[in-house]
Amino acid sequence: MSKPKVAVFGAGHVGATTAQRIAEKELADVVLLDIVEGLPQGKTLDMAEAAPVEGYDAKLTGTNHNSLIAGADVVVITAGVARKPGMSRDDLLAINAKIVGGIADDVKEHAPDAIVIAVTNPLDVMTHLVLDRTGFAPERVMGMAGVLDTARFRSFIAMELGVSVKDVQAMVLGGHGDSMVPLPRYATVGGVPITQLLPAERIEQLIDRTRKGGAEIVGLLKTGSAYYAPSASAVTMVASILRDERRLLPACVRLDGQYGLSDVFAGVPVILGEGGVEMIVELELTDDELAALHTSAGHVKEAIEKLRTL
Repeated sequence: MSKPKVAVFGAGHVGATTAQRIAEKELADVVLLDIVEGLPQGKTLDMAEAAPVEGYDAKLTGTNHNSLIAGADVVVITAGVARKPGMSRDDLLAINAKIVGGIADDVKEHAPDAIVIAVTNPLDVMTHLVLDRTGFAPERVMGMAGVLDTARFRSFIAMELGVSVKDVQAMVLGGHGDSMVPLPRYATVGGVPITQLLPAERIEQLIDRTRKGGAEIVGLLKTGSAYYAPSASAVTMVASILRDERRLLPACVRLDGQYGLSDVFAGVPVILGEGGVEMIVELELTDDELAALHTSAGHVKEAIEKLRTL
């Protein structure tokens, strides 16, 4: 029986690490694509030579030819320019829209049955662009943001309390940016709400650090952006789809009336299975939480309008 096939666009840090994790978990055979000649070929050869040591069997193909994505079950788009210190995700809008738009056209042509996960920033707008250019059903186009933002929130909670990250659960909604909406009411440690473990002031500080989590890493690295956590988050989504795990995860999806929002992409909890987004889960939000989600979605709509004028 042949393995599933995943195509990863972009052989930079995020894309290459995504390909590596998929291969190591033996989730699928991987095609890694990039416009730079030799880059995806070299990285996949290096990964293939690690296979005997790590003990995984997966076919790894590096290429500059988009036609090799034919038959892909899932496509992960990481290609684009990364942030530099002082830049917002929206600063990347124009240049990354050209890159992602072209990739979406290639996916439509060569892998018309694939499920697409967008990772490129500004993520919510790029996910909208992919849906628009491919014409795919909305349940087959999503963005990876909520899993990453939630992972950061969980990490900071575990660091603060000195507990295992395995026992920390959380939920972050909204756009992938400074207006994201972490929900402390839904954050727990071993089932105990963090509102019973931490003072409100400290929780707000952790929320603020979560919102600025990507910028914090960009500021430290100075020459790039995060890739270990983003790739792990994307692969979690890939696994839930390919294995039909039906995990409940926050993802950037198009809303069509849920949470009082329509025709906009935002991060909300969904169930991911073999068909992509199997269900959008509507949480009961307070008035303040719902208002924050609408504000976040409003920022995404503004960026989409800006995209239309480019």
